Amino acid sequence: MSGAVPLKRLESGRTKPGEGLFDGPDAGCGHRLPRGEVSVSLIRVFLLGLAAQIAVSAVAVVQSTPTAGSQQPPLMEHQKEIALAFSACPPSVASKAGVYVLEKSGYVKVRDSRSGFTAIVQHSLPTSQEPQCMDEEGTRTFLPRVLKVAELRAQGKSPEEIKRFVADAFAKGVFPTPTRPGVIYMLSTENLVPNDKGSVAAFPPHVMFYGTHLTNADIGSEGQAGGGPAFVVNEGAPHALVIVPVVAHTGSDHASTDKSSDGPQ
Repeated sequence: MSGAVPLKRLESGRTKPGEGLFDGPDAGCGHRLPRGEVSVSLIRVFLLGLAAQIAVSAVAVVQSTPTAGSQQPPLMEHQKEIALAFSACPPSVASKAGVYVLEKSGYVKVRDSRSGFTAIVQHSLPTSQEPQCMDEEGTRTFLPRVLKVAELRAQGKSPEEIKRFVADAFAKGVFPTPTRPGVIYMLSTENLVPNDKGSVAAFPPHVMFYGTHLTNADIGSEGQAGGGPAFVVNEGAPHALVIVPVVAHTGSDHASTDKSSDGPQ
């Protein structure tokens, strides 16, 4: 309030009759607020300020929290995402691989490749997390689809619209298919991938090989649920892949096997 003077200070914790916090100070232009109106005014100011703080906090929460059913994966701190992407590669490959990070508008390249390999954290679903390291053929054929899907999500396209776009792009040759054998490494221990039922679950380190239009029947597999040594994802599609989980072998394992064997059968 313009022209207001400080409220009178309490003396020894007591006030004289007609004096104290509720005695109105000057309201400006020589007027004095009636006793009791100061407290009402202060309460109103306090409540208005509190309401403003709540409103600002609510806006901040809305801006930082994804809306229910959002198709956008949560963004990561760049250095963490880069480290996660490289965790998919063999160390000798990671040192020279290019890398992309996800931003609000889609993926952005943050390092050029010196070997043809590209590291990226793909999100087949908004809740999945698929660090992968694709070779030069994968960079040429698989990467454009990954980048475009992220771009379409950022534009607010629905999963059905994106699926139709991808199918049409393959049909028109916009997305090329592999023309030679190749590999995509997924050696990270932080894989969260869609399973046969479409839900996201942890999956161990593995290697993927291009299997254009291949099916599980073609390789004698019962699929991921069958628990075999290999299975096909995206069966029959141009971007089908043969998945081979990686099992660590140690020298002692081989030694024990050799000792128990009488030689080749």
